[in-house]
Amino acid sequence: MLQITGVSRRFGDVTALADVSLEIRQGEFFALLGPSGCGKTTLLRILAGFESPDAGTVTLDGADLLGRPPHRRPVNLMFQSYALFPHMTVAKNVAYGLEREKLPRAEIRSRVGEVLEKVGLSAMAGRRPQQLSGGQRQRVALARAIVKRPRLLLLDEPLSALDKKVRAEMQLELKRLQHEVGITFVVVTHDQEEAMSLADRIAVFSAGRVEQVDEPVALYQRPRTPFVAGFVGENNLFGGRACSVGLAADGLGVLPGSSDMPDGTSALLAVRPERVRLAPADAVADAPGVLRGEVADVSFYGGVSHVSVTVPGRQEPVLAAVQGATRTLPGERVALSWAPEDGVLVPQ
Repeated sequence: MLQITGVSRRFGDVTALADVSLEIRQGEFFALLGPSGCGKTTLLRILAGFESPDAGTVTLDGADLLGRPPHRRPVNLMFQSYALFPHMTVAKNVAYGLEREKLPRAEIRSRVGEVLEKVGLSAMAGRRPQQLSGGQRQRVALARAIVKRPRLLLLDEPLSALDKKVRAEMQLELKRLQHEVGITFVVVTHDQEEAMSLADRIAVFSAGRVEQVDEPVALYQRPRTPFVAGFVGENNLFGGRACSVGLAADGLGVLPGSSDMPDGTSALLAVRPERVRLAPADAVADAPGVLRGEVADVSFYGGVSHVSVTVPGRQEPVLAAVQGATRTLPGERVALSWAPEDGVLVPQ
């Protein structure tokens, strides 16, 4: 549906976007994920028409999008601050765009009622924004954005102003709403959990470039670049050279992993903490790929415990995630291992 080809944008000496190409499908929930300053909001502003690229093309259903002024695009942008009119009621805020299009009053009433029902705010139609909670204001902004039935809805950090519990509720709400209204959503976020829980596919950005585009599970399990391996979720990264059974790691010997890289290729081995097996040091015999070390720290997060282990020959501690509370204590000697298929090799 949306084809972005070779889009670049510079601000003086700063390259905000460098030759970005993406395809976004009809009805998809697509996330642009990356750290602050990586170019994702600049791309959103180009799609909305508030910014012009220095190079590249953007087409919507095969027609040029960049040649149209913002108000003529079938695109709506929901701002991070929600940008609601404080002097208007909820219903008036939602109706504003339709009134500007001079639609018949009966149609405006019908569409506003329908969309307020969808976001669960029918009972609050007569209230003003200052009388609402953060989550409710976010729903008003969403209702105002979807009432015009755009082909594409752009959301810039839509949940960043909400507290953790409300954010979790709104993530479910957003996903439900997107399925109901069938509009293509493109969301910008630096929150990995948000991207993982909401999106059908995610594009990971770094320094104005797209590092990887994939479905959430594939992105988590099979990162294709060192940046993605280090940015998406917790990871243990070991440097070395690819070999037939995994990675020949400097100072640690051969570590198990799976890849189709030629032997001797400079690579990183990525192992997720939940894939690391933790056992008392004397319970595991010496074998290739078994690391031994001392527990440096144990942190309990309710459903999971993180155990940091200092391993000789490695600067960074190795992180293991254990379900529930653990009896492992700082100072204990432990053995660490993982299955070969749980070690992913990434070219350096």
